[in-house]
Amino acid sequence: MSTAELHTLTGAYALHALPDDERIEFERHLGVCEACAQEVRELSATAARLGLAVSRTPSAGLRDRVLREIVTVRQEPPPNGRLARSAGARERARRRTTYVLAACIAAAVAFGGVAVWQNQVAQDARQEANRAEARTEQMAQVLTAPDAKTSSATLEGGARGTVVVSESVNRAVFLASGMERPPAGSVYQLWFDEDGTMRSAGLMDPSRSDEAVLMDGPVDQASGMGITVEPAGGSEEPTSAPLALMSLPA
Repeated sequence: MSTAELHTLTGAYALHALPDDERIEFERHLGVCEACAQEVRELSATAARLGLAVSRTPSAGLRDRVLREIVTVRQEPPPNGRLARSAGARERARRRTTYVLAACIAAAVAFGGVAVWQNQVAQDARQEANRAEARTEQMAQVLTAPDAKTSSATLEGGARGTVVVSESVNRAVFLASGMERPPAGSVYQLWFDEDGTMRSAGLMDPSRSDEAVLMDGPVDQASGMGITVEPAGGSEEPTSAPLALMSLPA
């Protein structure tokens, strides 16, 4: 193999894509060509960093296509068997090999990206399940607390609302029955009433008419609670007249 051809094999060597005979010949070339040795070090480091983003091994078929493409992309040998090339020609060959390497690694990373996304979805689901479990435990603490007190009222549309407060737990639970669905794009938002200042206490599920909600945040100095209709996602402060105002049990 000519020296000119050996200069173009840095990318294939970095991905361990050379046949044994070419690998041995190229490794001898590395011993006398610092430029190729430096390029191999850089490409190997890049391949290693990008490989960290892949969460599962690509299929054998994909690997074969990637390696086949890398091996077949080479700089044409010099005409008339001449070994010398201009600096511009060598640079173009180097860039071409680098671009092919980057494209092939990117393909492998994109393939693994599906697995990364699936893994993230699974992690999010586990975290959400853990949060739901924690809220259920806190709700049970309020409802079963020895000092739990309740207050009930009839809400707009004939729905029934009950708030349970535990001073020792410093939390409150709101239980609703027969709630009408809010208008499309809206949600019921709960509030703590602290001497006329309304503090957000969380959102209700707009698809449910019966629900038990652990109100967000401590009760602290709140003396009452309210319910308003807010845009989906909730508001920092009430934007509509309250559907109901209830005093917290003393």
